[in-house]
Amino acid sequence: MTETIAQPSFLLVSLVKVVVLLFLVLTAVAYLVWFERKVAAHLQGRWGPYRTGPHGLLQPLADGLKFLLKEDVTPSGADRFLFVVAPFLTMTLAISSIALIPFGPASIHIFGEVTPLVVANVNVGLLILFAITSVGVYGVALSGWSSNSKYSLLGALRSSAQMISYEISLTLSIVGVLLLAGTFNLSELITRQSGHTWGIVPKWNLLSPTLPQILGFFCYFVSAVAETNRAPFDLAEAESELVAGYHTEYSSFKFAMFYLAEYASMITVACLSTILFLGGWLSPFPQTPGLDWTRYLPSALLAIAGLALIIHGVRYLTLFGKFVLPLLGIALCALAFLCSRPNVIFYIQGPFWFLAKVFIVLFVYVWVRWTLPRFRYDQLMRFGWKFLFPLALFNVVLTSLAVVMHK
Repeated sequence: MTETIAQPSFLLVSLVKVVVLLFLVLTAVAYLVWFERKVAAHLQGRWGPYRTGPHGLLQPLADGLKFLLKEDVTPSGADRFLFVVAPFLTMTLAISSIALIPFGPASIHIFGEVTPLVVANVNVGLLILFAITSVGVYGVALSGWSSNSKYSLLGALRSSAQMISYEISLTLSIVGVLLLAGTFNLSELITRQSGHTWGIVPKWNLLSPTLPQILGFFCYFVSAVAETNRAPFDLAEAESELVAGYHTEYSSFKFAMFYLAEYASMITVACLSTILFLGGWLSPFPQTPGLDWTRYLPSALLAIAGLALIIHGVRYLTLFGKFVLPLLGIALCALAFLCSRPNVIFYIQGPFWFLAKVFIVLFVYVWVRWTLPRFRYDQLMRFGWKFLFPLALFNVVLTSLAVVMHK
């Protein structure tokens, strides 16, 4: 192992994968903010971001420039070292956890090295992932304490108590999956869900023939929403009560780091729920001769989206939109043609189905935020300890009995 790591080609490939993943994650986080604002607007009968670029596509760039150019204020009584470290710690932990997520089964060649579609493929990837995410509470606690503000400190205490409380239910919710799969390796967790029951129902853990993990998925999703301080569990921020919670005193790019960390955590939660319960990169369709046409779904969807952009772009109101939207449409059509090639179509199946499932989970994430009202703090803690925790424990007992009886 040491000799492999010491090879220059291995280190170069790892560096390339880290840079590419970092670029993709930061871009995805920026446009996830745009996506949430658009979904929220349409749910409420509004347009959402519309003027900064066609359909507001340049809004993330404008927001980034705004954060960079705003004045960076540090309270006079703050612990300056911890005040700066806290947002860096929070954002670093949120982004680094995505390095353990496998995006597909196929391996690719980089500089002659065969490498899987994951930055770090380790046998105990799930344990490391939970270890990284659980440390995130330190960034929140440090930011509230170092700000020397009562509002920030109160928000940090509430957030820490909330994250610790729901961390237990979150961990218990995946025990049923581990009992069914018998491994901590994220790639193996996906391959153990391959196949179909009765030839049509996928053997995903959510629909497992041994015991469907519906309770486990419910406990996981609710706990994950609370872990990431999202509505209706955003008691740590609670603008109407605490101004902004633990990051009240932060401004400029330090505040942007907390903002980015929240959305990066959303992506991690969506990826992990896809791996644990929804079959990861596995297609929902059986691999039978009659369903060979499903391999062309990625190309077909890209082509339809490209044609829709071209048609819509020609009719767009502004000259800039009439140029950009058809250009994006042509790019999507070219990508669709490339993905339909015989030597490419095999490699895109896994990433396509994985990202499609992640997108659906993220949509539900946003939908929940703009549908349900915020809990009171006593309701939040009561729900976590008196309902969610016993329910997750009950699912562990049921799954254990089902596994024993199945054997």
